[in-house]
Amino acid sequence: MPREGDDSEIALLRIQLEACLARNVSLEKENQELRHEAARLKSQISSLKAHDNERKSLLWKKIQNSLEIENASLQKPTAKLAERDSPAENLSPRQAFAAKKDREERIPIPPPKPNANVASFKDENGKKSPSAPAPPPPPPPSRSLSGIRAVRRVPEVVELYRALTRKDARKENKSNPTGVPTVTFTRNMIGEIENRSSYLSAIKSDVERQGQFINFLIKEVESTAFKDMTDVEAFVKWLDEELSSLVDERAVLKHFPWPERKADAMREAAFSYRDLRNLESEVSSFQDNPKEPFIPALRQMQALQDRLEQSINNVERTRESMSKKYRDLQIPWQWMLDTGLIGQMKLSSMRLVKEYMKRIAREMCSSECSQEDNLTLQGVRFAFRVHQVVLTTKP
Repeated sequence: MPREGDDSEIALLRIQLEACLARNVSLEKENQELRHEAARLKSQISSLKAHDNERKSLLWKKIQNSLEIENASLQKPTAKLAERDSPAENLSPRQAFAAKKDREERIPIPPPKPNANVASFKDENGKKSPSAPAPPPPPPPSRSLSGIRAVRRVPEVVELYRALTRKDARKENKSNPTGVPTVTFTRNMIGEIENRSSYLSAIKSDVERQGQFINFLIKEVESTAFKDMTDVEAFVKWLDEELSSLVDERAVLKHFPWPERKADAMREAAFSYRDLRNLESEVSSFQDNPKEPFIPALRQMQALQDRLEQSINNVERTRESMSKKYRDLQIPWQWMLDTGLIGQMKLSSMRLVKEYMKRIAREMCSSECSQEDNLTLQGVRFAFRVHQVVLTTKP
């Protein structure tokens, strides 16, 4: 009898142990999925930050150039500046850039030419059709200082703020000596502020003066068709530089039939391709540092492999829909296939396996190592993981 009781208790403990192990496996799997999701979100955030910083740098460079030219011109005494002399020390960079918008219409710079291997094509008869000739270089735009005005203090803004934040509207009406209703006074104030705003005036000036320039950009975006992603990257860079001359890209372009879908798709494809290409270059050129401790070195290689797998999974998950959109918009999409950049990324992970196994073999040969079986198993697991990634082919 006691033996039967011991057997039943052992069986119960065994069942509980198996349940705990299954629960542990599920929790580890969930933890791994959460890590992948966090890595994906971090990569998206870093990509968006890089794009935002690049746009800001272009804008601020344009502002600084305009301010430097403006300051250099102000140092030369002329009759026009003497007649229109006004204090402009209080102008902020954004206001100075907005005031500069009253210059003559911008003459666009032609977009970069595609590579020689895709610049022309052959028709059905085998004859080579020449590509359209590039437009002549534009003359240097003339610059003037006729649009610079000083910013004046508007005391009515303070009164508007007090009127909006006062709790009792009746007291405001009683204290108003003119007897004008507060709502009417507020509307008049807002209209007056909008008319005096140099920022809104600059937007109106861009809409009125830069119409030919924006229509040229619209034509270039709609008619562009590339076969190489390097040409797309160059075109997106040129387009961002041209649009940085506007005081507010979104506010100005909404007044024109701007092909937003294609422009955004080209930006998305260019930045995704650039990030993946940089990651592939980082993985393929990775070299282990023998001076670095053993555990941190292995974690670094595992983290790099995690980033690589997560980037590949993100592309493969949306490859069908994104490739269809890129194909419709005449944007290269073959780099998303296993025969393109994605396949190169998978093969570059073999570099990590080589460095990983070398580091484990070096550690096992050292006299201090006492866990050879565990290290061997760890190396084989990593190699098998990369092997599965390289051989996995998704449609």
